[in-house]
Amino acid sequence: MTQAEQIVQELDRLYTGSVERLKAALDTYLTKGKPPAPESRRDGSFAYPEIHVRYRGGNDNPTPPRSFGRLVEPGSYRISVTKPGMFADYLAEQINLLMEDYEVEVEAVAGRQEIPFPYVLDPGHALSLDEVSAAELARFFPATELAHIGDEIADGLWESDEETRPLALFDGLRTDFSLARLRHYTGTPPEHTQRYVLFTNYHRYVDEFVRWACTQLGEGSRYTAVSGAGGVMVEAGDDVEKLVTDSAWRRHQMPAYHLMAPDRTGITLVNIGVGPSNAKTICDHLAVMRPEAWLMIGHCGGLRPSQRIGDYVLAHAYLRDDHVLDEMLPPEIPVPAIAEVQQALARAAETVSGQSGDKLKRRLRTGTIVTTDDRNWELRFSHSALRFSLSRAVGIDMESATIAGQGYRFRVPYGTLLCVSDKPLHGELKLPGQANRFYERAINEHMRIGIETCEELRREGQKLHSRKLRAFNEPPFR
Repeated sequence: MTQAEQIVQELDRLYTGSVERLKAALDTYLTKGKPPAPESRRDGSFAYPEIHVRYRGGNDNPTPPRSFGRLVEPGSYRISVTKPGMFADYLAEQINLLMEDYEVEVEAVAGRQEIPFPYVLDPGHALSLDEVSAAELARFFPATELAHIGDEIADGLWESDEETRPLALFDGLRTDFSLARLRHYTGTPPEHTQRYVLFTNYHRYVDEFVRWACTQLGEGSRYTAVSGAGGVMVEAGDDVEKLVTDSAWRRHQMPAYHLMAPDRTGITLVNIGVGPSNAKTICDHLAVMRPEAWLMIGHCGGLRPSQRIGDYVLAHAYLRDDHVLDEMLPPEIPVPAIAEVQQALARAAETVSGQSGDKLKRRLRTGTIVTTDDRNWELRFSHSALRFSLSRAVGIDMESATIAGQGYRFRVPYGTLLCVSDKPLHGELKLPGQANRFYERAINEHMRIGIETCEELRREGQKLHSRKLRAFNEPPFR
């Protein structure tokens, strides 16, 4: 066992102890009406563990070429951590990189940031709020204080009176908040989330993904199972159709499906539905899982007369009319294309379609994507026409720029490959009969391109993480 793994093991021991003490105190209160002793709150009995790093500078190895795992200034770094067992591989990797390249002292210690009681309740816990209210429990137990949860570190707004810098983008409170939301929105356990994420905005893509994913299970496969919204699991030999036809996903706003691998290098697909609000929401929460990349694989309206329904658009720029990120990421901030992702998408399109050169160029066009928050933008076209024309946009949707903007904020490599489903400016509207023919012809190939891109990115390894996504005063952890 490496020293980094030992540190993660100690984090897990400290975290498990805090959770067990908090659960025991809750049970005592619910069964006997006896609240915990005040000193249990003061002495950190219910607190998250923390990672502390002390860097004095000096005789280090040459500055590593990667974009993360780098220490710029001597000083103290720390972050609170939740569920170290779930994030063990990630934590051990990040700690190990620092220990290999810098003369640092790293330790796992008991922290002071308390774990809110809702985050230690098991799913389906028999806590009846008819008998005891959340407000009553909050009198005696740590509760979720939204004023203490935010993205100040990710957005570069963190302030501290101490000489301590953040070690990672998300602390224990922010992570637990998002893990609970992921379970709620996607209908799947957050620990099933894989490191490569596909977003789509149509459920028909889900059927294609699920059928393909289930064919990947079996002897000799690196995949172990397919997890679906509502708690449905498919393993090798199971009936595939039970996941395709199961209706449990309807109870969840953004159902997810995970082709799972033991090292989490499988693929997660999330049907985010329509609109930038959903796109922002799911990225806010998936970011704490530290995915290697996320990609938008969905539909768009074609804006050029030369495009045909079923053609592809590979976004190399975004015109942001989504408005949901304007406070955190003003529209004038450029969101750059990530070269490694662009190249992987192009290679995957060539591999899956069997086309290359001029033949592929006739179907796949690079250009600017407009993302709007107005589903009926066509009715205001005279207002938008000049701006769209000046941007040289080739497609319009309601999610892609939001997902790219969130990837930029949270340092998650991003990309967009859309399929033209209609051309409203040129009289080709998405009518029922036309839409069905388009779906039958294009969806399978489009989804397979997204899947192949994930495989391409997995082979990229650390090269995938571009310095374009790193700020001036960046936390060391990826």
